Amino acid sequence: MATRPDLSELLDALDPRADLAHRHLWLIDLLGWVRGNRDSVPGAVARVCLLLDTLQQRPETRAKLQAWWQKLLVTVDATSLLADYGFSSRSAFASELGERLHLKWLPGTPETADAASLFSLVLCQPFDARWLTALDDATLARLAELLQADCAHMTDGICAWVPQIGPSQVTPWQATLLEALTLCTGQIRSTGFSPELRLRMSTPARETAPFHALDSDVIALQAAFLIDPTLPSPARQAAMQQVLNRLEACRHAAASVYTHLDSNGISVNLVFQLRQLRSRVLRVRTLLDCLMSEHPHRHTTELFAHLVQVGHERRSVRALIAANSSMLAAKVAERSSETGEHYITRTRAEYMRMLRDAAGGGAVMSVTTLIKFLILSMSLSAFWGGFYAGLNYALSFVLIQLLHWTVATKQPAMTAPAMAAKLKELGAPGAVEGFVDEVAHLVRSQVAAIFGNLALVAPAVLLISTGLWLAFGTPMIDAKVAEHVLQDLTLLGPTALFAALTGVLLFASSIMAGWTENWFVLHRLDSAIRYNPRFTGALGHARADRWASFMRHNISGLAANVSLGMMLGLVPAFAAFFGLGLEVRHVTLSTGQLAAAAASLGPDIFYSSPFWWCVAGIAITGALNVGVSFYFAFMLALRAHNVSGVDRSRIYQTIRHRIRTRLASFFWPPRAAEQAKDVTHG
Repeated sequence: MATRPDLSELLDALDPRADLAHRHLWLIDLLGWVRGNRDSVPGAVARVCLLLDTLQQRPETRAKLQAWWQKLLVTVDATSLLADYGFSSRSAFASELGERLHLKWLPGTPETADAASLFSLVLCQPFDARWLTALDDATLARLAELLQADCAHMTDGICAWVPQIGPSQVTPWQATLLEALTLCTGQIRSTGFSPELRLRMSTPARETAPFHALDSDVIALQAAFLIDPTLPSPARQAAMQQVLNRLEACRHAAASVYTHLDSNGISVNLVFQLRQLRSRVLRVRTLLDCLMSEHPHRHTTELFAHLVQVGHERRSVRALIAANSSMLAAKVAERSSETGEHYITRTRAEYMRMLRDAAGGGAVMSVTTLIKFLILSMSLSAFWGGFYAGLNYALSFVLIQLLHWTVATKQPAMTAPAMAAKLKELGAPGAVEGFVDEVAHLVRSQVAAIFGNLALVAPAVLLISTGLWLAFGTPMIDAKVAEHVLQDLTLLGPTALFAALTGVLLFASSIMAGWTENWFVLHRLDSAIRYNPRFTGALGHARADRWASFMRHNISGLAANVSLGMMLGLVPAFAAFFGLGLEVRHVTLSTGQLAAAAASLGPDIFYSSPFWWCVAGIAITGALNVGVSFYFAFMLALRAHNVSGVDRSRIYQTIRHRIRTRLASFFWPPRAAEQAKDVTHG
């Protein structure tokens, strides 16, 4: 690692006549020296003061630095830095993601005339923002005096656009601020005029048309500023206030789009544009502070510190995803919450209906088990074996949905957002007890669903295997495959890990369901199916209306079932391609496979320890399938609903009291009187 040069070496190496790259490399080295080891803000400030003191004692070096600085102003365009740095040059989320990966992975070059590119190399650490803001006013005044440049010494390009109106003219810095102000407000107007935003604004926002008048307000500000750039004239102050008022009107008009998104689905690209617009409004305010403030040095320093921060965030992929997917996460959680309410049973009648629906799902899964073994017997390649296995699972899940039955492991990812939404109401009297009642309802519902699935899938598989033996003289699987099943499902193997992975896939399917439903609603596809002439011409008006209603009410479930089925089949195939050796363990499917193995090996299997280790593995599989998917969905819902400050100790205490006094309520519906109490609390 090269040794960092000291201040004397840096000043001796200063050469205003060096080529572009080496002049900028010198600046990078100088700021690296100021930064030091990034462990002390006072140390960085002290080094700035040392630089100023040294230059004061070395007039020739000071003159060379001023010449170097004026050449930097001539050759580097600072307008893009002030107007565009930290903002995306692309309007789409996916394009911006690619751009950030480009910024993170590809190095920049100091041989550039773009101030934004140079800035990202010179002030590239979050630490820079800290020591910049720590500079006191006296030090800032000394820096300003050192770097003061006269517009008369500039080449034609730097100030040529500023009207020459007598002896009172703007400085190069003021000229750059005014030009950056023009560019930044132009970007705001362009975003406001985009059809994606304009068509979703409220009617009052479109009628007031704040984006139309923004350009004329900025021109009026420039004219008022150029009249007298040295004194705070009332006309200039009034023009600035008019720009600020117009910006606020633009911000309110853009914010009205959120109301439309809440009702008609979230678009990540639209949210991205809205956040960009809001940030540009804030940037214009900062530029106006630098231009009009009585303390311009302080505001300029704060601007550069802000640019350091946004430059760091501009390269952060995590910040992009977190900032622009929060509303989508909230909408996904909201739609899952609405669906999840249907999976929570509160009365004995609902409980019995859950048992019946789960039993129906278990019966279908027994046929799924048979088809799974048929696919395995075909000895297909890894991909096609996984594809057809996933198709088998997906069709089975869709059939269960269409028959209004249920699969137990799909419920936690849907019920978790419903539970998280109720945490926002814990401040009301008796809310904690009501929430614990809901926990009991949820646990009881999940127990009923799992019991219903497993209570029918095992005997149904045994029945199918017996029928095959009677008809063809062979069970569903032979003894060799049965032994392999026992080796796969035993708790002594990686069953727990695979079951947890399956829980993650269950959660991922719920995300796909919420995203697909949001996309369906956002693009108004139900209305398109109902009224588009192509659909009505092919289906007829009545049938098109039925299809529209069906898709609107079932799109979420179809997306969840198809995505879950294909992931259960294809994830092991793709994992095998990378040599990971991952498998999936679904509690209902595993129970069906174990029942098939028992049918093949006969009654003696009940006296062997491998069988009971598999039974224990199924119990752990069920717990992890349910627990992992519920946990991830619950945490997502907490963030989406912005739930905080929950008194967890009180909730845990109430749950423990409920376990001690009414343990049976977690497994079986209470009597009628207790049911009424639970419903009241819920």
